[in-house]
Amino acid sequence: MLTHLNVVNFATVDSLELEPGKGLTVITGETGAGKSVIIDALGLALGERADSAVVRPDAERAEVQATFDLRDNPAARAWLAERELDDGDDCLLRRTVRPDGRSRAFINGSAMPLQEVRALGDLLISIHSQHEHQALLRREAQRDLLDSYAGASEAASDVRRSWRHWQKARRAHEEALGQSREQHEREELLRFQLEELEALSLGEQELGELEAEQKRLGSADELIRLCQQSLALLYEHDEGTINDQLGQALGWLGDASHEDSSLATVLSTVESARLQVEAAADDLRHYLDRLDVDPERLAQVEERLSQVYTLARKHRVRPEELWQRHQQLREEAHTLAHYDDHLAALEQAEQQARSHYDAAARQLSDLRRSKGPELATGVISHLKALGMRGARLEIPLTPGEPGPDGNETVEFVFTANTGQPLRPLAKVASGGELSRISLAIQVICARALTVPSLVFDEVDVGVGGGVAEIVGRLLRELGSHAQVLCITHQPQVAALGHQHWHVHKQQTRKDTRTRIQSLAHDDRTSELARMLGGVEITDSTLAHAREMLENGQRASHDA
Repeated sequence: MLTHLNVVNFATVDSLELEPGKGLTVITGETGAGKSVIIDALGLALGERADSAVVRPDAERAEVQATFDLRDNPAARAWLAERELDDGDDCLLRRTVRPDGRSRAFINGSAMPLQEVRALGDLLISIHSQHEHQALLRREAQRDLLDSYAGASEAASDVRRSWRHWQKARRAHEEALGQSREQHEREELLRFQLEELEALSLGEQELGELEAEQKRLGSADELIRLCQQSLALLYEHDEGTINDQLGQALGWLGDASHEDSSLATVLSTVESARLQVEAAADDLRHYLDRLDVDPERLAQVEERLSQVYTLARKHRVRPEELWQRHQQLREEAHTLAHYDDHLAALEQAEQQARSHYDAAARQLSDLRRSKGPELATGVISHLKALGMRGARLEIPLTPGEPGPDGNETVEFVFTANTGQPLRPLAKVASGGELSRISLAIQVICARALTVPSLVFDEVDVGVGGGVAEIVGRLLRELGSHAQVLCITHQPQVAALGHQHWHVHKQQTRKDTRTRIQSLAHDDRTSELARMLGGVEITDSTLAHAREMLENGQRASHDA
């Protein structure tokens, strides 16, 4: 539950610290005093969108910190542990907003994206606003309420995921069927292209070898001339060769080394050079023996290269990429040859996705069908207590086409008067009736939630008198097993709170500041008297307020 709320430089609040306890905490104050600022600040900490307008003028930033006790919230503890954000029994949410609109969010000191903060916030607290009764007119909102009450939110998510998967598989299958004629035409083209490539039968390394051979054959005459000249100079010239000259040098150096042994190294180097010259001459002879001017072979090589270059241009690839292109076309042809198998696999994938969707949708329908009457009965019970004794509400499931929200349409049908036909809620409920229906549904759905803290923002608008007292008792009942914070203008509701906070404004010539204080018994009596009305608070008004508070606290104590 929420144990501490610290707000700094937020809207009309310069500094505010609250420590809500267990049970029902009521928040009252004059219209415009800033009661909703508390809810807005709490929403900001829980990941709602930030607005630069919330930063007090001349402040560096607005900051909200909300601390929660997780001892009775295993879902939130598991969420934090999974992300290695757990820090004992407490969880601290912190949010800052700067005047330029930039904001940052933190969970237990670690910066986190707002999506993650909101996900955790859904496990910590649930906020019900006075505007929810307008949303209740929409069928999708009614469906979501039923799913929430039925504990079917995860089942509904599974249906949506299954629907997306099924539709993706269906589109893939339909596209493949539509392409089957195109694939046949493509297969014919591939067959022709592959006939040419198979006839060429180019090896993976052949192009490089052909180009090297072409270069060698094309310059054979010049190669022979140069190699023969080099061989003559090295070893086979009549007028003296390098080999002869090295032999003469060896003789001279041999004689010299007898006189000076330090020349032995030079002598060895020259001997090595002469041996290398002889080896080079042998290699040249072998090369010349293999090298031959072969115009016929050159023509063959050039013809094959021409074929390679022509096919490469046809396929719009570089010649060195032609072999790879051949392999790609082979693979594509293989796929097309087995296209029927491909279609069968896509059809099977579509059928499996449909089966998964059907199973998920049936499970969701079963949950809705089993819990819908229970929700309707609970709402009717509360509506009777709220003064609508002739009210009837049903939640029929109308079968329809499969969709992302299941196989049926959910729509609340209602009548406020005995003997009148049930009609869609949006067509028959007045504003006052709708606010009571919304309150009854919110109270019932809140019981079904596992979230330990609930906030109600003026959900008692449009009711008064004895009905308002029933509203207070409903909220007090919730407070017996959850932490409830309620902003209210009804003294009957305020009298039933375990705690009472009063919000007021302090105005000076320079600025306006919202203040909030926890009221003791006498102060609560005065605040209830103010809420009961009248420009002047009379003794009778105070007595009425005192009696209302004592009765409310007695009821709270008895609970």
